[in-house]
Amino acid sequence: MSAVSTHPSDRRRWLTLPVILLATFMASFDYMVVNVAAPSLSHDLHAGPSALELVVGGYGFTYAAAMVTGGKLGDLYGHRRLFTLGMTGFALASLLCGLAQSPAQLVGARLLQGLTAAAMAPQVLALITALFPVQSRPRAMSWFGVAIGTGGIAGQVLGGLLLQADLLGLGWRVIFLVNVPVGTVAVAAALRLLPAGEPGRRSRLDPLGALGVCGSLALALAPLVLGRDRGWPLWCWVSLAAAVPALYATLRWERGLARRGGEPLLDPALFRSRSFSAGLTVNVALMASFGGLMFVQTLLLQSGLGLGARSAGLVFLPMGAASMAASLLGRGLVARFGTRVLYAGTGICALGMAVLAVSLHLTGGGLHASLLIAPLGLFGLGSGLAVPSLMGTVLSGVRPAQAGSAAGVLTTAQQFASATGVAALGAVFFASLGAHPGRNAYASAAELTTWIGVFLLVVATALIALLPRPSATTAPARPAPAKSPASA
Repeated sequence: MSAVSTHPSDRRRWLTLPVILLATFMASFDYMVVNVAAPSLSHDLHAGPSALELVVGGYGFTYAAAMVTGGKLGDLYGHRRLFTLGMTGFALASLLCGLAQSPAQLVGARLLQGLTAAAMAPQVLALITALFPVQSRPRAMSWFGVAIGTGGIAGQVLGGLLLQADLLGLGWRVIFLVNVPVGTVAVAAALRLLPAGEPGRRSRLDPLGALGVCGSLALALAPLVLGRDRGWPLWCWVSLAAAVPALYATLRWERGLARRGGEPLLDPALFRSRSFSAGLTVNVALMASFGGLMFVQTLLLQSGLGLGARSAGLVFLPMGAASMAASLLGRGLVARFGTRVLYAGTGICALGMAVLAVSLHLTGGGLHASLLIAPLGLFGLGSGLAVPSLMGTVLSGVRPAQAGSAAGVLTTAQQFASATGVAALGAVFFASLGAHPGRNAYASAAELTTWIGVFLLVVATALIALLPRPSATTAPARPAPAKSPASA
């Protein structure tokens, strides 16, 4: 690991924060924006359903599968270096997406885009841990929560506006090409603002561990990403079953490597931290419910109520605003009330979804999109309180040398949990629709799956009891002080 030789001033830290948070925003934005452009790019490139599935889901597939490796590379070779290389690669991959002339070219560019996102995204949490002292770190984590919450919403709303504007006659290509100037500016700013640091110990990457982790995740994620649209063929179940022994064999290898004094990709010591292992468990339950619920509500708005992607995005806009406000205001509450804020956040999320489920039951096919705004606003308020402080809790017991690996594991777990929630709640939703669904059928299916989401949120709330109890003056979002690993 390497230590920073020049500690940035407080002003420089806050100038750096929006630069590194661009990676979080862009990774989330590009995950969602393709949904808006799918019809036009499908028509322009003559892309069939299978190709379109890979354009939409391939990015998330490689992004999640390579995240742990990306975080570990940051620990070994410097978070500054991996951030700038990842952002450069992301801009280039976005350029390739924008220039694609066939479905195959676009799919390949999207897979590459996911890999480069996996290189830059885990460095964000590690850099926040490195650059910000304990006292100001909760505030930085709050802005991290804002970047997460607004990226996906902006993908739907801003993506629709960009398509409507049809800048320079580029059509759907502009949603990718906009990343090129933004990424270029981010790289230039990062090279100028992030401290270069001094090169330290250069351990080898664990190639078998990387292959095992990526392979296990690929076996699990491929059916979750592609299975629903393909009718859950046999290969999906075989792949899911094979993921379990593959992951078990990988973990055994990692434990053995650690005992031999090697540098495992997944350090077993990470999971001996109660704040990390318990916080990771709560995160998984929370993200499974979040992913599934947002997927179902999007289907309800677009397929059930007939809204376009941009109009559906506007319905989610108040939720994003509430999440942003709660993220920024919640840091003071966490410092004062500790884990009680997490209970309140997940409880408010559950309340919002329960209100929505009751509304669906009472209105049925007469549901209007405006009735979703208030419940979704409550959901955004609760998630804004819960997510940033919970992520800080997960990282609070992590050593500086493990910051990138921990961030990679955390983000991978979130992506996997979200994909699982989408697959599970999506399966229930479509099974409930029937052969010829109308508005009543959509409302009924959404009601059922929303109640399942409420149950998952209640489970996540109960799991908060596993977290270590901080003192009244110690926010769970405050990771341990760190010598910065943000090396060149």
